[in-house]
Amino acid sequence: MAPLIVLIVISALTRLVGWISGLPVIDSWPSATAYGLAAMFIMTSITHFVPRRRAGFIAIVPPVIPAPALVVSVTGILEIVGAIGLLIPQTRVLAAVCLGLLLIAMFPANIYAAGARRHPDAPHTALMPRIIYQLVFIAAVILVIVGG
Repeated sequence: MAPLIVLIVISALTRLVGWISGLPVIDSWPSATAYGLAAMFIMTSITHFVPRRRAGFIAIVPPVIPAPALVVSVTGILEIVGAIGLLIPQTRVLAAVCLGLLLIAMFPANIYAAGARRHPDAPHTALMPRIIYQLVFIAAVILVIVGG
């Protein structure tokens, strides 16, 4: 739920600042949403490296995927790089496309995580909310791509 709140609040505040100030870099919902997504991905990427949360993320990597600790590290790094890319107008669309693909690639872990509690620090969100959150995040990415 926290990533969704960050996305919505930062996007709305950024759009409000853009509307009040007239700054061209945040003068539309797609650009404001890029900032919201960047904040969200920075927040989620940090959790990939916090020991307790990291252990929970490793626990939700489906067993068919080798080297779950490496996968968690790589996805955390990709989220950071993508978030930075969203903040640069010249790389925004490419970053959004890559982050959209990453969201799709990580979706099996979300489904797997909803199925069983393998670790006390693993995310504990039921499947339907996970699907809804993921669809909202993908819709935000699409808004940035189309508006870019």
